[in-house]
Amino acid sequence: MKKFGIIFGVLAAILIIGLIIVGILALAAGGSYNRLVALNQEVDSQWAQVENNYQRRADLIPNLVSTVSGAANFEKSTLVEVTQARASVGQVKIDPNKAPSDPATLQQFDQAQGQLSTALSHLMVVVERYPDLKATENFLELQAQLEGTENRISVARMDFNNAVQAYDTAIKSFPANFYANHFGFKEKPYFQAQPGSETVPKVQFNFNSTN
Repeated sequence: MKKFGIIFGVLAAILIIGLIIVGILALAAGGSYNRLVALNQEVDSQWAQVENNYQRRADLIPNLVSTVSGAANFEKSTLVEVTQARASVGQVKIDPNKAPSDPATLQQFDQAQGQLSTALSHLMVVVERYPDLKATENFLELQAQLEGTENRISVARMDFNNAVQAYDTAIKSFPANFYANHFGFKEKPYFQAQPGSETVPKVQFNFNSTN
């Protein structure tokens, strides 16, 4: 009888220890899950900032094109290039409040924005040939707004990549790596740096031109 009592006591102790371990693991998993939710929301929040800044740039373009097109003999093909590049950006449909989970979709978005950046850079080079245009108050204000927007875009992209890095690291770490995919926490893509992308596009001008 005493022997059975000892065995029962040992089994009870093992059961209690097991329940404690399960409880600790459950608490750890719950805390980890909540952290993934917070990190995922941070990625979406940073993505919204990226979208907002790109939209701000897109909103500046009609006024910029209108101002530049008023210059006599301005190269129309350059304006068409900018207008078409802006239109191609609008064709890439991504939820502005939710970061893309598909690398191909983000790449398509990035390529369209890159084409618009190239078109704008070309436009600014051409404007150098029109000293009267680049000295107007309206153009100077647009120039300042565009330069500020390009800086905001650069910062927003960096913040987004940092948020994605924190999230992707978390879903691959213990214990989240056991259940993250089951609950819909999947790896998110980064913006891929392009050669020269560390340099913000220049939109300032040489006002001492003798043209």
